[in-house]
Amino acid sequence: MKKQGKPEYKQPHVARGAQPKSADKVVPEKQFVQLTRKNVPELRITSLDEDGYGTARNEDGMTFRVAGALPGDALLAGIDHVAGGTAFCHVKKLLNSSLLRSKNPPCDESADCFGCPLIAMKYTEQKNWKRGMILAELAKYPGLADAVVHPLLSPENLIHYRTTAKLTVAGKHSEPFIGIYRRASHDVYDLDNCPIHHPLINKVVEAVRKGIKKGKVPVYNPQSKMGLLRYLVVRVSTSEKKAMVVFVTAQRSYNEIHHLSRFVQDLVPEVEVISQNVNASEGNVIMGQKDFFLTKKLQLTERIGDVSFRISPRSFFQVNNSGAHLIYRKVHEWSGLTGSETVLDLYCGIGGISLFLAKSAKEIIGVEVVEEAVADATMNARINSIRNCCFEAGDVADLLDEMAEEKQHVDVAVLNPPRKGCDQKVLERLTALGPRSIIYVSCSPQSLARDLEILRKQGYYCREIQPVDMFPQTVHVESVARLEKV
Repeated sequence: MKKQGKPEYKQPHVARGAQPKSADKVVPEKQFVQLTRKNVPELRITSLDEDGYGTARNEDGMTFRVAGALPGDALLAGIDHVAGGTAFCHVKKLLNSSLLRSKNPPCDESADCFGCPLIAMKYTEQKNWKRGMILAELAKYPGLADAVVHPLLSPENLIHYRTTAKLTVAGKHSEPFIGIYRRASHDVYDLDNCPIHHPLINKVVEAVRKGIKKGKVPVYNPQSKMGLLRYLVVRVSTSEKKAMVVFVTAQRSYNEIHHLSRFVQDLVPEVEVISQNVNASEGNVIMGQKDFFLTKKLQLTERIGDVSFRISPRSFFQVNNSGAHLIYRKVHEWSGLTGSETVLDLYCGIGGISLFLAKSAKEIIGVEVVEEAVADATMNARINSIRNCCFEAGDVADLLDEMAEEKQHVDVAVLNPPRKGCDQKVLERLTALGPRSIIYVSCSPQSLARDLEILRKQGYYCREIQPVDMFPQTVHVESVARLEKV
């Protein structure tokens, strides 16, 4: 993450012969030794920041953020760029390895790619570090001191667990690059047999790369606005062992994509669904609003526990099925349902948690702002023959107001907001409904701790938190928190 450079200190204008008033005195900001890419500082890494950079400080107080470094490493750092008092670096030479380092990491290119910042760290240490992140955020609020934070739960697979990949296509048809953007740049890092992706995704990526070369498919160039193929989206159903491929293009062009899709299906018969998604916008949004299918089958089917889900090209779905199952089971356990309760599922998405709880509750009310997700949730309820779930699209705060006006009774509320957490008015309107318990699912320790403190002031105390490692080898961690009304 780039930080804004500090403004250059300028002497205030003073009339000749006059002295500046004391209020006008300006204390110059700390000056750092000018560093360039020619400098190779020797550093000892002391900590790991929230983005996965190893950090160190020199005697002048300058901060170094080193990609691929771990606490305890002694190294020579190559400087990539400097912003203010922070130098962003990479490991040029490792002089002494940290005790946290794995002897046989799954990937030896992680420091260059930096898509999985913790992959060089022993997994037991990753678990400790992620739990420590949650504890550190809770410690900022003394009122949360009594919350028990359990040891991290891990999914079945620590590698090859990711079942969805959204990749950028760059370069030329003679030498295409399919991967992710390098840190702090618009250069695409070519992913070849990524250890995080499901093996079927890697198989598809290699087939697409060959197909682009063979068919001379024009690759989109964002500078010239020329070319066709912009992104590649691959989804895998682990229950069916089948794949979906979405070619995101700058415009509708049937011929090239038709031949590319036939080529990919010949090499990878597991690919059952192929669509072309047209996105002519110049922003960073990957998917456009129009899909054109090149196969008879339009959706994949995936299962989490006993629940089936239909996955369309633009559907949201968890990228780690095993991790999602851990979260759903914990929410079910802590809800304490007996079959007579009304459950409110806020930010319900395509209905994953709602459908998982449905058999144990009297009624489930799912609320989601994205209309397409609500349509998917309704369809998923239908294919599972679940009739006690209803899903509504709209602003969460407004729908909570309507429920309060109608004196809607709620026994248990489930929150699963985006990374930024909940608006305070949402939490206040939810607690006004008076559910006996709240289960909060979060992907951000920072927003979770903040919202738990707001809920505490509304009379809901956090009893325990279960961290879940949805994304091993990365800095991300999910949490399930159980709150009771006091």
